[in-house]
Amino acid sequence: MTTVQTPFERVALSLARQGMMTHLGVRLLSASEGQVALALTYSDKLTQQQGGFHGGAIGALADIAGGYAALTVAPEGMEVVTVEYKINFLNSLQGGEIRAMGKVLKAGRRVIVSTAEVVHIDENGKTTACAVMQQTLAPVPKTY
Repeated sequence: MTTVQTPFERVALSLARQGMMTHLGVRLLSASEGQVALALTYSDKLTQQQGGFHGGAIGALADIAGGYAALTVAPEGMEVVTVEYKINFLNSLQGGEIRAMGKVLKAGRRVIVSTAEVVHIDENGKTTACAVMQQTLAPVPKTY
């Protein structure tokens, strides 16, 4: 008997296999069909020279949020890989955490297009836009 995973379970299991995301401390906040939210807490290991979140960390969080949103609409037995993404950095702030909300715009058989919005939430709960991203992903068979 095969058990169908919820989108949250599917994403959580995949995220646990990602060494880089585990190393960075990325947390899964929510996952539903076509939508995933992730968070990353500020650390001096994630900063650029001025002390704000590094663009690489912001970009990685956006990429993974959009990618996991795509995974929630990919057929069972498939994963997704990023083909390309374009990101606009709007702000790089210190402290608090950044959150990325990935959403699927179009799910095709060969290509999935998603977007992600990244926001910074400071210690007082103030939210500021950090980045917007659009990406193209390709479904691929699982290899494990």
